[in-house]
Amino acid sequence: MATYQAGDGWEALGDPSRRAIVARLADGPCAVGELADELPISRPAVSQHLKVLKEAGLVTDRAAGTRRVYRLNPAGVAALRDQLDTYWSRALATYQDVVEQPDEESP
Repeated sequence: MATYQAGDGWEALGDPSRRAIVARLADGPCAVGELADELPISRPAVSQHLKVLKEAGLVTDRAAGTRRVYRLNPAGVAALRDQLDTYWSRALATYQDVVEQPDEESP
């Protein structure tokens, strides 16, 4: 069984501040300063969280003058969704197996 890696999106989303950043970026691209204005954490902390999210492949950035504008990375988010779909399919298949097993207490 594979273990999580340093750039794992699930690990990155384990922090509430990073989840808040991802939720905000779902509404559209945003610069670090704008994110810091909307969150109860400092601008340097926002930058550190964005670095983790970028390393996990969940956000991308581009230069816009002297600012960096961040947005969700569709490929990284899609990879997490694919994993969730896999987990959900396995859980449903297991549930179906349990439900379809004959009742051992029946005569």
